[in-house]
Amino acid sequence: MKKPKLELDEPHPRKIVRADKAPTEGYSLVVDGHFKSHHDTVEAAEEAGMALKHRFQMLQVQVYDAATKTRSMVRLPG
Repeated sequence: MKKPKLELDEPHPRKIVRADKAPTEGYSLVVDGHFKSHHDTVEAAEEAGMALKHRFQMLQVQVYDAATKTRSMVRLPG
């Protein structure tokens, strides 16, 4: 006996983010020169960068600001 397949009214459109192109809005983490995760606020991006930097100190982690097209390094305190 086959199980009935659940059907949703409308599937949610996927937001496709390309890793080889700089984002046009928000803030992104740049890890060793590659765009990785996207965040809406600079605080969220810095928090994610610090968590990553605490786990892997050897990585070069930066926060990319799409509005000003600038990068700032994430450094461990001390």
